[in-house]
This record gives sequence, structure tokens and C-alpha cells, in this order.
Amino acid sequence: MLTRLSLGVALLASIGGCEREAARTVCAPVDAAHYDAFWLWAGVKPQPVLEQAKRLYILEAEVVGRPGRLAAQREAAPRLGTLPVFLVIRVETLDWVPEVEAQILSAITAWERNGTRVAGLQIDFDARTRQLDRYAGFLKSLRERLPRRYALSVTGLLDWSANADSQSLNALGQVVDEVVLQTYQGRATVAGYDQYLDRLKRLHVPFRLGLVQGGDWCARPDIAENPAFKGYVVFLLNSRGS
Repeated sequence: MLTRLSLGVALLASIGGCEREAARTVCAPVDAAHYDAFWLWAGVKPQPVLEQAKRLYILEAEVVGRPGRLAAQREAAPRLGTLPVFLVIRVETLDWVPEVEAQILSAITAWERNGTRVAGLQIDFDARTRQLDRYAGFLKSLRERLPRRYALSVTGLLDWSANADSQSLNALGQVVDEVVLQTYQGRATVAGYDQYLDRLKRLHVPFRLGLVQGGDWCARPDIAENPAFKGYVVFLLNSRGS
């Protein structure tokens, strides 16, 4: 028979367990006001939350066609002061014409001349999990030609954490400074994303999680406890109809 003391302890433990479980499972739409790192894509209007930004990823250009050629997405570099900015290059193919890298470096110089603090370059390429080793080789070559003062960031698929082989993940980690794993497609969070988050412990490279503004998200304490986790990046959207 339980004593009053043991019954009270059991009850408190049960309540505490329920609260911890609720903290893991309660989801809410992503409110950009609760974050401080953002993607700003071409055609997306600046929002007041940018005033609280500590890191910004801005789409600068795309590598399109085969072989890939650089297509600028912005007419001019805006003035952003001391805010650390990553210039994003959206990539359709890894087969680039030789001029592309020189054009990217020229774009970085243009931003810096306009007073922007360029912290690094981000490559946004949907590399298939089974071809991750080839992608790591491409990034190694790019890293060798990118001045060391610039960090190299890449976006990544959630599937990398679950199904990529350890050798490919380690090769990627030796080249890039961070991976930002995208948890969304279009305007919505990927269904079943939570099962992929369980495998993030396989990532030994610093990583962030990319969320979409307004998408569903469950904040999990175990993610924040991962020493490789460096925070979130929110993909900003125009309001519907704008």
C-alpha cells in the first residue's frame, strides 16, 4: 500500500512526465518573431522581424542551365550594416562554366563595397542522399578557391541524417562550416519530419534547422541539447495574396 508521501511523489513524477511529454508534442505555427536568423528570397518583401535578425541568408543568384551559368536575382546590394550576411547561390547543376566562381566572388566584393558584412557563402542544392559523396567532392573544390575568411554553408535534406552513409557525412563535415537542414517544402512543413529528427545525432558537422514561416513545428528539448545544433533559420514568406 502506498503511503501518503510515496503517493505524492508518484503523482508529482506523473505530472512532471506529462509536462515533459507535452513539451515534446505540442505544435504551433512558426512565428518568425521568435527567431533571429532568416532566409530572404527574391520577391519576398522585407518584414519587421528583420530588425531583430542576427544572421541573414539572402538569395543572390542561381546557377541554371547545363552547363550552369550564373543568373543574378538582385539588381543591387542593399545596405545591411554590420549584420552577418550569407549570400545564397541556388544551384540546379554542379557542372558550372569556369566563369561562375569568379562571378560569385565579384558579387561578394560588390556587397562588401556597399558596406555589407559578408560572413559567407551558402550553396542551396538538393543533393540526393546517394550522391552525397560527389557533392562533398564538389564542395571541397569550391572551398579551396573561396577565401578562408568566408564560411561555407550548405542547405541539406532531412533524409541525409537518416539514410546517408557515415563516410559521406564525415566527408561533408570536413569541408563545410554548417549544414542547414530544410524541414519544409513550399509553404508547409514536411509530413513525418519528426522521425528524421531522431537521427540527427549522426551529424557531427554544425547544423541548423530550416523552418518555414507559418509552418507547423514541435520544439524538442533533445535537439537543443545536441552540441552540433546551432539554431534555426526561418524561410520568410509573403502573406497570401500579396
